[in-house]
Amino acid sequence: MKNLLFLIIIFFSTVSIAQEIKLEKGKYYVDGNQISTRETKQLLTSNPEALKLFKSGLSKESTGGFLIGFGGALVITDLVIGLVSDVNYPTIATYIGAGALLVSIPIITGKNKKMKQGIEKYNSGLKSTGYNDNFELTIVSNQNGYGVQIRF
Repeated sequence: MKNLLFLIIIFFSTVSIAQEIKLEKGKYYVDGNQISTRETKQLLTSNPEALKLFKSGLSKESTGGFLIGFGGALVITDLVIGLVSDVNYPTIATYIGAGALLVSIPIITGKNKKMKQGIEKYNSGLKSTGYNDNFELTIVSNQNGYGVQIRF
């Protein structure tokens, strides 16, 4: 009886682990409940390729955010200096800041694509490896008694 109970617990734990992640409006959901980015990364650890894509998207997000902050700070600082002093306004700092802002646009848009690809790869991996498709649990009986048959 202990073995039967153990096998049933293992079966339900593998089914509960394999949960599909949905991305809606920049937020991650599993079974209708919102999860954090950290929890999403923990779920993606079972699929290394999906995790690599997802982390690539996160690094693009931080790089793009840095460039936006850096560029915006340069442009605003140069604008304030130009307003309160007699320096000719558009200096090299304004052009560098504007360039950083322009470079950040494709980086930020690329991060969404990478993160979506990672989640799609994870979800397709769940379907293709078939936690539910290839896993078969049946109760059998013969002259020796009852038992549980598991097929992978």
